[in-house]
Amino acid sequence: MTIKSNLKTMLALLLLAGSPLITPTESIAQEAVRQDDDIKKMINEISTKNLEELVRKMVSFGTRHTLSTTTSKKEGIGAAREWVKSEFEKYAKTSGGRMTVEMDRFVVPADGRRVPKDTEMANVMAILKGTDPSDDRVIIVGGHLDSRATDVMDAKSKSPGANDDASGVAMVMEMARIMAPYKFPGTLIFVAFQGEEQGLYGSTHLAERAKKEGWNLVAMQNNDIVGNSYSDELKMHDNTRVRIFSEGTPANETEEQARLRRTLGSDNDSPSRNLARYMEQVGEKYVDQIDVVLEYRADRFLRGGDHTPFNRQGYSAVRMSEMNEDFDHQHQDVRKENGTQYGDLPEFMDFEYLRKNTAVNLASMASLGWAPAAPDKVGVLTSELTNTTTLQWQTPAKGAKPAGYYVLMRETSAPTWEKRFYVTDTKVTLPYSKDNYFFAVQSADKEGHASLPVLPVPVR
Repeated sequence: MTIKSNLKTMLALLLLAGSPLITPTESIAQEAVRQDDDIKKMINEISTKNLEELVRKMVSFGTRHTLSTTTSKKEGIGAAREWVKSEFEKYAKTSGGRMTVEMDRFVVPADGRRVPKDTEMANVMAILKGTDPSDDRVIIVGGHLDSRATDVMDAKSKSPGANDDASGVAMVMEMARIMAPYKFPGTLIFVAFQGEEQGLYGSTHLAERAKKEGWNLVAMQNNDIVGNSYSDELKMHDNTRVRIFSEGTPANETEEQARLRRTLGSDNDSPSRNLARYMEQVGEKYVDQIDVVLEYRADRFLRGGDHTPFNRQGYSAVRMSEMNEDFDHQHQDVRKENGTQYGDLPEFMDFEYLRKNTAVNLASMASLGWAPAAPDKVGVLTSELTNTTTLQWQTPAKGAKPAGYYVLMRETSAPTWEKRFYVTDTKVTLPYSKDNYFFAVQSADKEGHASLPVLPVPVR
C-alpha cells in the first residue's frame, strides 16, 4: 500500500481513534486530506505565459556561459544576472519590505579544469524574510542560470539553455513573484545559481556560506531540466510524471550516525529522502495530473546538480528533473543535421508541464514554510518487549508551538508513508509493532501545514 492508495482506506482506519491502547490523555485519529486556500490561490496564479516569457528572455542573451562576457548589457552571463536581479527587485516591491535582493559575488580560482583563470561569479538571490523572530528556519528553491553548448569550455557560441536550465530559473522567478506578498514565519530564499556547468560553483559557495553562517537550513529544492515532456529517442510524450532525486546515505554521515542507521535499518530514510517524500505528498495533493516519481538515488546516473553541495554540507536537498530527457536539445550546439534541429531551444519545451512542476515546488515550499518547526528529541521506547510502539518527543524549542503532530507509519518494505495519525500530546502508543514498521513524527499547525518528518531513535 502507498500514500496514493491510502486515501481508499482512510475511513477504515478511523477505528483507531477508539483503540484501548490509547491513553485517556491522548487524541488520535486518521487525518482527512485538507487543502489550504492560500496555497491553491498561489498555484492558480502560476502562468504558463509568464514562464515562457521568462525562458525566452534568458535565451535572448545568446549565451549565459559562466565564462562569457560580464560587460555587455545585451548578452552573456553578466547581462543575464543583472536582468534576473532587476526582476527580483520588481517582485520585492509587493512584499512590504520583507523581500531583499542580493547579488552574492565570489571569486573562483583557476582550477586547471573548467575554470582556466580566476573568475568572478555571482548567485542572484531574493530573500523573503520570515515574520517570526524566534523562527530561524531557512528554505531554498534554486535553478542554475548558466548555459553551455557541446563544448563545455565554449563561452562564445550560441547556447540558449532554454530547458537546461532557464526552465528552473523561470520556475524560481515565478515562485518569487507569487509568494513575495505572503508572510511566512521562516525565511524563504529564491536563487539563480551560476557556475553549475563548470563544476557546481555557485551552489557550493552558497552551501558553504550557509554552514559557515550557521543557517538553520531545513530544505533545499533544486530544479534542473524541468520543462520538457517529450523524448524523441523513446517516442514518449508524458507531461504527467516528474522525477525527484534524493540521496540515501547522507554524504557527510558520521560513524556514529552509520551505526544508528544500521541499527534502525533506516537506509531509505535520510532527511533528503523524506524531503522528497514530502514534496510528493504535498505536490500531488495540490496539483492535478501529476505523478511525482521518487528516484532513490542522489541524481541521474554518474551525474550531479546544485543540490549535491548542500548534501555534502549535511543539509536536506533534492533535485527535481523531467521524466524523459531529450538529449538532442541538451548540451548541444545549435545546428541542423540531416533535417534534425539540435540545440536547447524554447520551441522544444512544454510550458504547461513546467507550470505543473512549478506548482509542486510552490506547494511544498509554502506548506513547509507555514508549518511549525520539526519536533525535538523524537524517540521510540525500547525498555520493554512489546508488540505495540510508544513514541515520545518534545515541542520544538523555536518558533510557534504546534497545534498537534502527525505520526507517520509504513511497513519496512514500503517506499512511502502509508498511514498518518493526528495527536495532540507529545507521547503516543500505537497498536503496531516497532519491529514491523517505520515511524516518524511531524509538527503541524491548526491548518494542517506539517514540518518535515523526524525518525525516532531508541530510548530506554
